[in-house]
Amino acid sequence: MSEGRKGSGRKGGQPEAGPGEPGRGGSAAQTGWIVSANVLAVLALVLAVVALVLYITEDDEEGSLTGAAGQPTATAQPTVVQPTPTPPIVVENVSVDDDPSWGPEDAPVTIVEFSEFLCPYCQRFAEQTLPLIQDAYEGKVRYVYRDFIVHGEPSLKISEAAECADDQGKFWEYHDNLWENYQAVGQQTGDIAGLVASLKTYAADLGLDTATFNDCLDSDKYASEVQKDSQDAASYGVTGTPGFFINGQLVMGAQPFDNFKAVIDAALQGGESGSALPTVPSAGG
Repeated sequence: MSEGRKGSGRKGGQPEAGPGEPGRGGSAAQTGWIVSANVLAVLALVLAVVALVLYITEDDEEGSLTGAAGQPTATAQPTVVQPTPTPPIVVENVSVDDDPSWGPEDAPVTIVEFSEFLCPYCQRFAEQTLPLIQDAYEGKVRYVYRDFIVHGEPSLKISEAAECADDQGKFWEYHDNLWENYQAVGQQTGDIAGLVASLKTYAADLGLDTATFNDCLDSDKYASEVQKDSQDAASYGVTGTPGFFINGQLVMGAQPFDNFKAVIDAALQGGESGSALPTVPSAGG
């Protein structure tokens, strides 16, 4: 061997790094690698925890819909409270008085209407529903018209005029004529003199004895009769117009024909309808 070789290690007698051993720069690299490994380990742990939480949450949600062995469990249903049907109001011995009517006096069903000629809902009933009742129940229903004054003096005077027409056997013709002229009559409520003049004209148009009719209307012959009808209506519990009693069962408002049919059919069977009818608009109530 050559004696000129001074050593095989580092300067100052330090041995050189062997294979796989870090040198000076390797120590810093090793430290950085350890830090990176620790960070990655922490991140992995965090991700594992998050995954576990998500798994547990999902499992709980599924568990709320399934029972043992994965069988679905019943979902709680809200309790539905059914409304208690309101019993119908029945008034015994509703008087027909001596007021205008059609149909047999011994008909199994009697309908008493409390109405007035300035009520728009009464007009609707008279023109749309009453003819259907008359056609469907011919011979089975007696219908009686009575007054219930809601709109004061003008309404009172119109009802008096209809009673004066009844004196000459023309109530229903006058009744229909008033409904046909409903808008014109309503526009004269602020002018009683003009309204009375129109009421006399309607009587003349129907061929009534105008002298007799005019004297009847000018003398207020039927004012007390009309007011008595109104008092009876209030005593029976009628709060507006139109109000009806079908064999004593109160029906308020311009109900559609099907509602009247239900009550009339029940009355023909000897009973009352199962519950009060729904509330519909009426004048004054």
